[in-house]
This record gives sequence, structure tokens and C-alpha cells, in this order.
Amino acid sequence: MMNAGVADLQEQRTSSGISLRGRSVPAYIAIEGPIGVGKTTLARRIADTFEHDLLLEEAELNPFLERFYQNRQQTALATQLFFLFQRVQKITELKQRDMFQQARVVDFVLEKDPLFARINLEPDEFALYQKVFEKMRIDAPPPDLVIYLQASPDRLLERIERRGIPAEKLIDRDYLEQLNEVYSEFFLYYDAAPLLIVNANEIDLSQGDQDYELLVDYMLNIKKGRHYFNPNFFS
Repeated sequence: MMNAGVADLQEQRTSSGISLRGRSVPAYIAIEGPIGVGKTTLARRIADTFEHDLLLEEAELNPFLERFYQNRQQTALATQLFFLFQRVQKITELKQRDMFQQARVVDFVLEKDPLFARINLEPDEFALYQKVFEKMRIDAPPPDLVIYLQASPDRLLERIERRGIPAEKLIDRDYLEQLNEVYSEFFLYYDAAPLLIVNANEIDLSQGDQDYELLVDYMLNIKKGRHYFNPNFFS
């Protein structure tokens, strides 16, 4: 198991042959992006490639989610608070077990939670949510790398349709546009960790290896700051 910080893997290669000589793998990687963009798929693949522990958001455990997609206004607050409690609990359990000393990949950043709250809640509900969020805010170590996946609303709708989760088929284009807007605003000012912004519009991380290998190869060169990955430049 790798130690915290950056895992030194000189003289090694990934299972797909990417050289790790003189390079290092971030020990704590967080992946973010809107619904359908492929963040969980990427998290699983990176965890498998580098033998990192995997911590997933598990949205399917939210008992309010299906009703939220059917009627966003009616169940938005309950849906949002459940996600907040769930995410805080996951991070808290890691801290209590001192698990941040081990290498891991997660498919969420806790600070993104208010993004969804802002577009889903009425003003009085959002005010209540903010009070709860501030009370529950925990001091969690920042990731060694955040990967933010971007895609157009039309591409997100295609992928949501392809994966065939019945409740998600109720998601409309306007909602995805709103999500893209708040994500873009959030990451425009994000500087808590090195950031890799990925144009995922043409990347299919669930099928094939070329785009994934190019992305990982690029990722391994990041030490600090803000970076952009567009697979069209590498093809």
C-alpha cells in the first residue's frame, strides 16, 4: 500500500505500459463533473491501474433521488441533505481511521455539494441548507489532484440514456446546462489543489483504452497549478 503524499514508482510501468520512471502518482485523487460525464468510470479505472483504494459517492443509496427527478421542487431539500450527510460521513470515517495515509481515488469533492443546492433549492431552503453545511463542515486534507470532467449537455444526455437508469431518464437538458454553469464557475476559482480540466465530450472512458492512457500519461506530469487536457490535440 502506498504512503500519503506522492507515491514514488520509479522504474515501474502501469499495466498498459505507461512509463512511471522519474514520475509519481498522486496519492489522493478526486474526480468531479456533472451527471453522466463519466467520473465514476474514471475513478474505477485509475484505482485499478494504480491499486488505490476506491471511495464512491453511491448516489443510488439516496432514497429521495428518484422522487427528486420526478418532482425536483418537492423533494429537493431532503435529497440534498441526504447527500450532504452521506458525503460528510464518508470523509469523517476516513479521518477517524486515518485512512488519508493510504492512496485513494474518490468521485466527489465535498465542497461541490452547495453547487447542487444552489440550483435545486428555493431561497429559504438554501438558507437553511447553508446553515447545516457550515455546521457540518469538516477539516479534510485537500486532494493531491482534482480531475474535472467537462461535457456538453447533449453529450451528457446521450450517456445518461445509454446507461439506462430509469430515474435518470427524467433529467432534462436545462438542468444539465445549469449544472455545467455552476461547475464551471466553481472550478474557475478553485485553487485548493492541482487541477486537471478534461474535455470529456469525445472521450469514452467506458470503452477502449487510448483516451484513458493518454489522460493518465498527461496526469502523471502534473505537479501543481491548473492544466487542460483535450484528447483532440493528442490524436
